[in-house]
Amino acid sequence: MKKILVRSGMSPLDAFSAEEIIQKNIIGNNVGNFMYPYSIFRNMNTENVQLVSDYYQFNPADADNINETYDAYVIPLANAIRPSFMPAMRKYTELIERLKIPVYVIGIGMAFPYEPDIGTKKPFDDDVKRFVSAVLEKSSMLGLRGQITSDYLSYLGFKEGRDHQVIGCPSMYTYGENIKIRDLVLNSDSSICVNMTPKANQEVRKFLNGLNKQYENIDFIPQDLDEMVLTYSGTPLLGGAVNTKLDNYPNSLNSSYYENNQVKFFLSAPSWIEHMRNINLSVGTRMHGNVAPTLAGTPSITVPIDARMRELSEYHNFPRVLPREINDETRLEDLIEKLDLKSVEKSHKKNYDNFIHFLENNEIEHAYDYNSQNKKLPFESELDKITLQKPITPITSCSNKEMKERLQKGFKIMVSKQERINNNFTRKIKEKNTNFTGKIKERNNTIYDLKEQVGTKDKIIKEDKETLSKLKSSVEKKELELKKRSKQIKKLEQKIYNIENSKSWKITRPLRMIRQRR
Repeated sequence: MKKILVRSGMSPLDAFSAEEIIQKNIIGNNVGNFMYPYSIFRNMNTENVQLVSDYYQFNPADADNINETYDAYVIPLANAIRPSFMPAMRKYTELIERLKIPVYVIGIGMAFPYEPDIGTKKPFDDDVKRFVSAVLEKSSMLGLRGQITSDYLSYLGFKEGRDHQVIGCPSMYTYGENIKIRDLVLNSDSSICVNMTPKANQEVRKFLNGLNKQYENIDFIPQDLDEMVLTYSGTPLLGGAVNTKLDNYPNSLNSSYYENNQVKFFLSAPSWIEHMRNINLSVGTRMHGNVAPTLAGTPSITVPIDARMRELSEYHNFPRVLPREINDETRLEDLIEKLDLKSVEKSHKKNYDNFIHFLENNEIEHAYDYNSQNKKLPFESELDKITLQKPITPITSCSNKEMKERLQKGFKIMVSKQERINNNFTRKIKEKNTNFTGKIKERNNTIYDLKEQVGTKDKIIKEDKETLSKLKSSVEKKELELKKRSKQIKKLEQKIYNIENSKSWKITRPLRMIRQRR
């Protein structure tokens, strides 16, 4: 049986507790990161293939062990083309360059503004080039999340259709081509799920945050790690995405969603999708927050706030409304009226076939036949044996006993995380000090060398000056001698002249006398 290593925070067959997830940050800061690995495990875990999570642990030094243990390495990524991911990308590149097994990148995208400037040089261009080149040495092509990312790689010199192919997000193919969106009849009893991002503009946040005043059966589905901590223990992580000063966002226990116990934080992709089967509508600014209900057949409305969401929502044809179309007068009923809530069905089969074509181009074994015939996958038999964790609800909704346990565990987790943060900070400071000291030493050595060179040059200059001085003195002496000689020559010339004149006089005088006598 083949063993394939998969980049993921956990396997869908794991059932980690909330405490373990927070402690180890298994969600990679966002629980949406559970969605696309779940699809990879479900689509590639066949009777002949076993998939194993790397738990986000990767190190170039482990290359030999990976080569010996696994037959391939699958790396599903989200918006990895962004400045903050570059250190990890460089580390992955170094690892991939050392691997001898196939490496498949399935679903990489970028984090650009809604209207990106593709043709402008970016500080991470060279890092992306090296990463893509390393992957192409180990597989046929990369799978991209959307056309904007494809245009960017083409700008870097890689050819679309040969080096890279748009496949969308793998999470959308969790159940193959089997997506069927239910009809929606919205009323006061409808169950609605809302998802939000702090980066959404004020009008969008105000619209989404205000829905719980209009509908009683409504839940907020947060995704970020600090929101998980807030839900679990009542206090968000310092420096996290939740800004306590942000208006119109469920960012504290005083927010109406938390006060009314209308918050659910899911701890696995399967439980998230399963919950959505009983929801009537999902709406918000989170891509995977609307992928989960889509996979469950639940209608959704997506508000794409950046190029990352834009390229995915366009490729998969999600029902969507632009942020600028939302204002104080916007009503949910109006959005439902103007959108085709089943639009995703129209392109899904073609997109899924394209995804399978990508897998086959890379010679990746898959479960297409199971999906196309809606059969139970081998992976699902394993999943049935797992008791998945229930979603976390606000600490204020718990019994006194559970509240006390959460506070105690949460405090220990925070202390542990703070210690780790402090240790990392201390380590980085030491590394920086070491690097700084090393650079100072290098600069001092350089300065010393320069001083030595300057000293040598000064000595040469001094010697040259002395030589010039001697030459000058010699020239001056020679000039004096020349002047003396010149005077002597002039005297001699004068004597010669006088002599010559004297001879002429002696010759001409007798002649004059003879003439006179005549």
